[in-house]
Amino acid sequence: MKLTLLGAAGGIGQTLALLLKLRLPVGTELALYDISPVTPGIAVDISHVPTSVKAVGYSGEDPTEALKNSDMVLITAGVARKPGMTRADLFNINAGIIKNLVEKVADVCPKACIGIVTNPVNTLVPIAAEVLRKKGVYDKRKLFGVTTLDVVRAKTFMSELKDKHVETVRVPVIGGHSGPTILPLLSQALSEGRKVELTQEEIEKLTYRIQNAGTEVVEAKAGGGSATLSMAESGARFAVAVFEALLGDGCVRYAYVESKEGSGYPEFFAQPVRFGLEGVEEILPIGELSQYEKEQLAEMVKILENDIKIGKDFVNQA
Repeated sequence: MKLTLLGAAGGIGQTLALLLKLRLPVGTELALYDISPVTPGIAVDISHVPTSVKAVGYSGEDPTEALKNSDMVLITAGVARKPGMTRADLFNINAGIIKNLVEKVADVCPKACIGIVTNPVNTLVPIAAEVLRKKGVYDKRKLFGVTTLDVVRAKTFMSELKDKHVETVRVPVIGGHSGPTILPLLSQALSEGRKVELTQEEIEKLTYRIQNAGTEVVEAKAGGGSATLSMAESGARFAVAVFEALLGDGCVRYAYVESKEGSGYPEFFAQPVRFGLEGVEEILPIGELSQYEKEQLAEMVKILENDIKIGKDFVNQA
């Protein structure tokens, strides 16, 4: 089995490459690609780490060699957020990058699963879907936006607030992957299998922090970048679990995927997903929402639908 990482020389990509080298199943081939000429050196660097994952690096304008026979493609390519930028501000630059890369995936390894890490995920996943449709190879089971960082942050912030052991905390996060489209379901939060009790004030403050955690990092880095290390760790958690599911060890993760027809949610929506041998195997129920969460969901839907429309229009009006 082979996993290809597109954008491997970037701030997220280099750390993610190392984590994948450490965690992917025995015998996996890890192909690293970036336009940067340092990419083969990154592969050599991590190849000195003693695991049975074989890392090979590719650079230049054409990712074809890196994509050949790939079973899963992770995309981190693009520019990072800078102070004052929203995820939507990234769109004009990153949209073209993702469109071109997904076209190559469609041509070279059309049956590969594609995980998009690059922001804005809300818009770039619909772009990828439209590109794949135009190429005649779209399979909704094999395309997903990686929103694991929202779940990871929710776990961390909840454990800090309520002084819980972080490994025992579970917080579902649905919706999208930017600002108000991120909806943590704090009414369903668990620690050691028991419900975590929160006041309304705690719920509102925690929801706001989870939604704006990316800005928290951008500001703390004082112009030096965005969330790269936590994103790489979250991307690795997701990618390794899904890759193992493709090998037969199924898993459940939250991801931004095409919604079930008639679900009432936007066309693409982050929700609990069971992954299996072909990618998305089943979309699971979201569960009962509190009144506050229902209100947040209603407000978020129009934003998310507009994000999706922008992505589809980018491809169809080109």
